[in-house]
Amino acid sequence: MDIIPDDFPVPFLERYERMLGQEKLDLIMTGFATPRDTWLRLNPLNGGTWDDLDLEGVPVHRDEAWPDAGWVGAAERSKLLASEAVRSGRVYVQGMASQLPVRVLAPESEDLILDLAAAPGSKTIQLAGMHPKMDIAAVEIVRKRKFRLDDNLARHGANHVKVFLQDGTKVWRYRPEHFDAILLDAPCSSEGRFRLDEPESYAYWKRSKTKEMVRRQRRLLFSAVHALKPGGTLVYSTCSLAPEENEGVVAHALDSFGSCLSIEPIGFDAPERVDAVLDWGKGALDERVSSCCRLMPSHRMEGFFVARFRKTDTSNPPMPSSSGPRKRR
Repeated sequence: MDIIPDDFPVPFLERYERMLGQEKLDLIMTGFATPRDTWLRLNPLNGGTWDDLDLEGVPVHRDEAWPDAGWVGAAERSKLLASEAVRSGRVYVQGMASQLPVRVLAPESEDLILDLAAAPGSKTIQLAGMHPKMDIAAVEIVRKRKFRLDDNLARHGANHVKVFLQDGTKVWRYRPEHFDAILLDAPCSSEGRFRLDEPESYAYWKRSKTKEMVRRQRRLLFSAVHALKPGGTLVYSTCSLAPEENEGVVAHALDSFGSCLSIEPIGFDAPERVDAVLDWGKGALDERVSSCCRLMPSHRMEGFFVARFRKTDTSNPPMPSSSGPRKRR
């Protein structure tokens, strides 16, 4: 394709042509090249309304399916970011695909919620805005990112969220089968966020990054399942395109936890949605993985992946809790 810069990593192109085929590779690269709309949400915690943007003359297109969401074209992005509505935290700039995991989780007001890899906090704030009195614990392992999370929550009125500086892979030891709903927007290789006009977005891509991420994703998902109550809902998401980080991690969890874990279909109909990858030369995966939602990058969104689990029985966490997670200063 003529749009591909000379410095774009050739091994990436070869890998995805081999794994997904030329047609899907073309979709991916076209998505990387297309100017992207900037999506936003109203933030009810700070009293955000559409009037805030209307009064400032920001031309927002409102989404029909999500009444609290909308977008501006690429040419209007700077005006949106400079608006008082955004600076005051009444409006939150958040990508369309990034908003999907919380909407798929759909927690109830009385649920105990865990955001297992929370920084910088866009999805935590989205959760907090759904039910202002909801009990939410947000976990972040990196101290600098935890402080950024604290600041983001405070600026957007989500002061009721409890934030813990802790390794998410160990949360289950302190709170086995404790939470009604868990969001794991996992650390990933971020391939879905590449932009061909931003060389720094892909400059450091390496195949080894995927292998590194898979190890951590599996451990985080292991922790999430053991921390989830029987009957509870768990949403796993990434902004990676790699099947190893997406369908492969989901299939590993299904294999590891057997009959106590199931997959629920995600009813999100979008032109960007393509079939889940069930075989990329590593052998066929569990057919249940086909219920996951795989999204190609486009003018509306980055490349993304979402899976929703239901815990149908106890996972018998092997190490009972003796104390709760501690806040570190």
